[in-house]
This record gives sequence, structure tokens and C-alpha cells, in this order.
Amino acid sequence: MKKPTLVIMAAGMGSRFGGLKQIEPVSDKGEIILDFSLYDAVMAGFKKAIFIIKKENEEAFRTLVDERAGKYIDVEYAFQCLDDLPEGYFVPEGREKPWGTAHAVLAARRLTDGPIAVINADDYYGPGAFQSIYQFLETACDSDKYDFCMAGYNIENTLTENGYVSRGVCQTSEEGLLKEITERTKIQWQGDKIVYTEDEGATWQELPRGTVVSMNFWGFTQSMMKEMEERFPAFLDNALKENPMKGEYFLPGVVDQLIKEGKARVKVLRSQDRWYGVTYKEDKDSVVSALQSMKDKGEYPDVLWK
Repeated sequence: MKKPTLVIMAAGMGSRFGGLKQIEPVSDKGEIILDFSLYDAVMAGFKKAIFIIKKENEEAFRTLVDERAGKYIDVEYAFQCLDDLPEGYFVPEGREKPWGTAHAVLAARRLTDGPIAVINADDYYGPGAFQSIYQFLETACDSDKYDFCMAGYNIENTLTENGYVSRGVCQTSEEGLLKEITERTKIQWQGDKIVYTEDEGATWQELPRGTVVSMNFWGFTQSMMKEMEERFPAFLDNALKENPMKGEYFLPGVVDQLIKEGKARVKVLRSQDRWYGVTYKEDKDSVVSALQSMKDKGEYPDVLWK
């Protein structure tokens, strides 16, 4: 069995607050959220990480990663390029937006030949998810269906006090398999209730605590690369007609198709860890204090990369 590789979607990293140079540390040792994910990945057993980045950010990433985490895990870089399209397809004039998360992961297709775990670069997932996904992938084996997995978080552990968030709300079977994933783009606290809106706040629906959501932490066999590549032209045919400037090829959308076609089985690995991220600038203080508190309890060393 080939060892699992960690694929980190980092092409959009820093775009929210003005570029990589502006990614602020979340510890007094200069560490960023990504350092904690890489540390958790190394502890779980991952030996190789592939960063999906923009070509112009390569130097900044090498400074950020190679001399620190890069001493403990093999690091490679793949570039998400707008013109990385199948033969016969071209970027519409004026389009600047990347083609989405499935296209991002496809950028690593020539660097992987075994199972992959996929994460966002700027989310804190907690050590439990890395351990359970690594263990799953060590024995994952396609049979009548592809053998995939996903880290599932309780929705109340993934919200911020400072505004709304977008989450993939999951329906699961009694056996803990993913049945459906629906992207809700505006979920927030309202008092002690969790609610979402699909009409700009005219009406709100409640989501019960314990609802499982995806934070884009996936585990795939190599079959996923083949499927994403084969399905990309059909996506482009539609997007270039319907939404040429902004249409995106989303990872959860491909997973959803494969489940509905009966081609994939996706085990939801429940995590009790709390997610942390800086969706809004105001989130930073609570992230800093949470991570410091974990260090104080001995869950992380005082300096992650010695």
C-alpha cells in the first residue's frame, strides 16, 4: 500500500486580508494556523505534503514552510493555473477567478500515485481528524465502490461569533456514510440558536446542534483524481455557457455526483475537536488564545518546529 499524502489547498491563502505577507501569526512564536495543521499531520504519520499554490507565491511559501515544517515532512509544490485546462478549452477573456477546489486538487495529479488527504490551508482542524483520516487511508481499498472518507464536525464547533460562515451541511446514514452534502453559505448564531438563510435574511431556518458539517477535510483513493479529470470537460461545457466568469468546479460537488451514481462510499469520521479559523479579522484573538491554551495544556510543544 502506498502511504497517504497530504494535499493542502493554499492557492487562495491570504487573499481575504491582502496577500501572503499579511498572514498574521497566531502564536507568540510566529506560527500560523497552517503550522498547527502540519504538526498534527506529521504526528498522525504523514510523510509528504503537496501545497497547491499560485506560482507567484512560491518564494513566499518556501520561506514559510521549507525551513520549518519542511525539516519534518517532504514538501512539494503544485501550481493552480487558470489555463490548466483540457485540450481544446480556453480561458474566457476577462476571467480572473480560479476554477474551484476540484481544479485546485487536480493541480497535484502528477505528484501523487496513492491515497490523498485534502485540507484547506487556513483552517485549524485539530489532531483527531488527522489521525482518523490517516488511519482510514492506510487501509482504504476500492472494491465495488470507491473507498473515501471525510472529517465531520458538529456545526456548533465550527462557527464564529463575528458573522456568518459557509459550511457543507451533511446528511449521513445510520452506518455513518455520507448521503448528501448541501452548501449553506450563510450560517450564524442567533442568540443560542444556529440558523441559516438563503434569501439574504428575509427568512431563517434553524439547524440543530450536532448537525454534521464538512470543513473540506477529505480522504480519497487515487481514483478521485481520475474522476475529477474525466468530469472536468462536462463541467466546463456547462460553466462556459452559464457562468464563464465565476463558475467553479467544487470538490464536494464531484463527491456528491459519485455518491448519487453509486460509485463512491464516503465514511464520515466524526471529530469532537473544535475548528478554528480567521474568517473575520475579529476572530484572530480567540484563535490565538485557544491555541495558546492548548500549548499550556501540553497538547502542543511551546515551539512547533525546533
